Amino acid sequence: MGEVISINIGKPVKVEYKGKELETGIYKSQVKEPVYLSKLNFIGDGQADLVHHGGIDKAVCVYPYEHYTYWEKDLERKLDFGAFGENITVKGMMEADVSIGDIFQMGEAVVQITQPRQPCFKLAKRYDLTDLPLKFQNTGYTGYYFKVLEEGLVNPDSMINLIERDPKNVTVQFANEIMHHDKKNLEAIEKILIVDALSSSWRNTFTKRLHGKKENTKERLEGKN
Repeated sequence: MGEVISINIGKPVKVEYKGKELETGIYKSQVKEPVYLSKLNFIGDGQADLVHHGGIDKAVCVYPYEHYTYWEKDLERKLDFGAFGENITVKGMMEADVSIGDIFQMGEAVVQITQPRQPCFKLAKRYDLTDLPLKFQNTGYTGYYFKVLEEGLVNPDSMINLIERDPKNVTVQFANEIMHHDKKNLEAIEKILIVDALSSSWRNTFTKRLHGKKENTKERLEGKN
């Protein structure tokens, strides 16, 4: 299915952002040796904001290697692996190619896609471009997250083999489109919500959106009667 191009890890560091001290784990460095992947992260890696990053559903941040050419042109600079804070840079697994719920063997570990990545302001800080997170959303080049089903060692050149494709076929690209652009598509939201592997944070967002839209529709109908 795909392959690991680079494993990138790093502990949180403190930087200045808009005159205030900010702690972030977005700065990652490539490693050349096998790394143990636990339920929460690669050993040696860390996240600063554990409310919005990391945890069981977002143990591994994944980014497709194929997008690097686009961003090097857009940002007008050469980019090292881990440039977007991803833990693994992968090849052959772009957002349109994989679905939430897909399960893969990666080295000794078994992982599952849970949601697209939702870029935050720390990405803007890293490149001093306030609109960069919005660009990620608009292009759909967001990457995604793995949940770790089975721990184990992962080599920097490990193959990523598909074990089981989720039967709902909700691609990461499709989920991004509904989250950020086609927000009123209730049928699509319901399709996404039936995916068992969907992360709790995205499930909560879509559930609130669905119930809110249905309630508004009900109120409008009752007002007409």
